[in-house]
Amino acid sequence: MRFAVIDIGTNTFHLIIAEFVYEKFELIYKTNVAVKLGEGKINQNLIIPLAFDRGINALKGFRKTIDEFNVDRLRATATSAVRSAKNGQDFVNAAKNEALIEIETITGEEEAELIYKSVKLSGAIKDLSLIMDIGGGSVEFILCDTQSLIWKKSYNIGAARLLQQFFKSDPISDDDKNAILFHIQTQLQDLFEVCEKHQPQILIGSAGAFETFAELIIIKNNQNISIENIKTYDINYDDYIETTLRLLNSTHQQRTELPGLIPLRVDMIVIASLLTNYVLGRTKINQLKLSTYDLKMGVLASMI
Repeated sequence: MRFAVIDIGTNTFHLIIAEFVYEKFELIYKTNVAVKLGEGKINQNLIIPLAFDRGINALKGFRKTIDEFNVDRLRATATSAVRSAKNGQDFVNAAKNEALIEIETITGEEEAELIYKSVKLSGAIKDLSLIMDIGGGSVEFILCDTQSLIWKKSYNIGAARLLQQFFKSDPISDDDKNAILFHIQTQLQDLFEVCEKHQPQILIGSAGAFETFAELIIIKNNQNISIENIKTYDINYDDYIETTLRLLNSTHQQRTELPGLIPLRVDMIVIASLLTNYVLGRTKINQLKLSTYDLKMGVLASMI
């Protein structure tokens, strides 16, 4: 059987197609489109017309590919940008009518659960761990060990939201940094209470921004590793700190010239750096790992 998963994110739409044979699955196709569904008015809970049209056009393209691969089962999930938008249901309806794709808008709790499943599938969880997934609209945290999910929560502090609300300078100023940090510390108090109680020793970053951090470190160290071909990657803490300080002190133009940094993340990565550094500091964690498996792989696992 062939399964397809569409992950409708705030910044990027993903499509993966997998074939399931003899109790094993193999990815046979994957692609993504930088739709930027949250562009412009995510903090006003609105999908603007241009972003709306980009999203529907991307889904029409996905439908064509799905038909070409003769997919047996499809699951399309939408996250923060759609679930929080006043016209989110209009987008869901348009996707069904124009692209023949039925979208399931999942809650933040469901999103965190699926991220946990995906990271577990990657083999990244070896000990008591804090999983962090930085999306455009929301950030999910999951406390877990090799046996079970202990605690999970989704927060509306995604990179696109913080970017639009606070990022007004180039390079980012101390005032903008402080405004972001003040905002997130008020949001994440219960996260830090849970971490104080359980004391996880490692932070596992789920794809996205953490793939960018890893890519920048791999290029800097001339490592012969392709992110495309691995499930996990141990991120050296000192390399990570050096990389994020460079990102935080750089201009937009300087970041565009960095090999390994895709255009969509040129500014988002500054927000991701601030978020991750703050969480590491508050939780006193100094071990980092990348899981290249994220939400869509959790959705695939739940289907199979």
